[in-house]
Amino acid sequence: MSTHKAALCKVQMLKLFLTSARCVRITRFHGVCGLSTSTPASSPKVCIVGGGPAGFYTAQHLVKNVINTFTQTAQHARCSFHGNVRVGKDVTVEELQEAYHAVVLSYGAEGNRTMGVPGEDLAGVYSAKDFVGWYNGLPRNRELRPDLSCETAVILGQGNVALDVARMLLSPVDILKKTDITQHALDALAESSVRRVLIVGRRGPLQVACTIKELREMVNLPGTRPEMEASEFEGIAETLKSLARPRKRLTELLLKAAIETPGEEELEKRNRAERAWGFRFLRRPLEVLPSTDLIRAAGIRLAVNRLEGDGEGVRAVATGEVEDVECGLVISSIGYKSLPIDPAVPFDTRKAIIPNTMGRVQQTAGLYCSGWVKRGPTGVIATTMNDSFDTARTLLQDIGKGTLDVSTVKPGSQGVSALLEKRGVKPVSFSDWEKIDSEETRRGETRGKPREKMLDVGEMLQVARA
Repeated sequence: MSTHKAALCKVQMLKLFLTSARCVRITRFHGVCGLSTSTPASSPKVCIVGGGPAGFYTAQHLVKNVINTFTQTAQHARCSFHGNVRVGKDVTVEELQEAYHAVVLSYGAEGNRTMGVPGEDLAGVYSAKDFVGWYNGLPRNRELRPDLSCETAVILGQGNVALDVARMLLSPVDILKKTDITQHALDALAESSVRRVLIVGRRGPLQVACTIKELREMVNLPGTRPEMEASEFEGIAETLKSLARPRKRLTELLLKAAIETPGEEELEKRNRAERAWGFRFLRRPLEVLPSTDLIRAAGIRLAVNRLEGDGEGVRAVATGEVEDVECGLVISSIGYKSLPIDPAVPFDTRKAIIPNTMGRVQQTAGLYCSGWVKRGPTGVIATTMNDSFDTARTLLQDIGKGTLDVSTVKPGSQGVSALLEKRGVKPVSFSDWEKIDSEETRRGETRGKPREKMLDVGEMLQVARA
């Protein structure tokens, strides 16, 4: 048996879920797990902080590779789930390290990257993170109440989140009714006056950051038509042969939507469309322009860029020209950032990540990280999965080589549970979470939706503990 496989067999598990100090809600992802009481006390014990994909994929690889759903991972005999716990406040990372042989930080990126331009604090300017949280039912964003009374919205950033926001703003209500969007967001979007969305980026078509799946959904969105500047695509078709296949397919779809003459069916769709969207390239925000009363956003001033360099080294350089766009809604989708979780954990404030080598937190034995807090908020779900598996493999290798000491007896989840009880903290178990999940599904069925999300943490706790 190889060292890796031997280590995998020994690990009994493995996953305690605790939310970070900044997260006061119950996570909507499956939570984290700790050691089952039926597990031998001498088995290696691992705590995973974070209930999102990174945390679950890490646990999945540690428990058993063939487990293919988060629910199966959470229900595994070697796992226990502790939701609604704030790491850094209810329990410290050092206390987790005392209870477990290893701690994996997978708490994601909860902070916003700011634009750093005048006017970004005006009414009508939102971060994509908060806007997405609003229509996805995050309790902390339920009071956002975005004003959708304008005709044109500008989204800054050209990644998948930007396209998701654009689709939400332009989707027919009949489509949205079939999703798990919150009712208050559905009602607001039904009354929305937004008919045009511009998706702005500082570089060109070859550097657009979205994936082909997201772009295809945008192109095929009923009731909409693309409106783009043909001049921004000059010379792009000639580069197709030199592009890697994923970028080539993405660029071909972009060119088709932007400059190709549509077929009869597509032309008819565009002629009937009452809403429009389009990318705007080579633009960088300089200032959000205020209304006459200086309270609300009325437009945005953009610097016009040109590209210098080739390939991966291409960069956007200002030309000195500016362009003003009239709009009443500005959504910044320029990226998320991770935040420090605990003074005991090293943190690179410039890169907004935990400094690490292959998932091993630097200068801190027994501490690991995975997901966005490890590499930054980039990639798609498959990227996070592979990244989390890498961290899990690193941890298992350390056990196998003996560089991670698992010889001492650790209390695992029993020790942390006792500590939380002493402090009056009542975690939400996975069966508690399933009660919330079941109630949201039941409420959704009455409205013909997959679920109707609860927006109040207190109400969630009442359901969980009923």
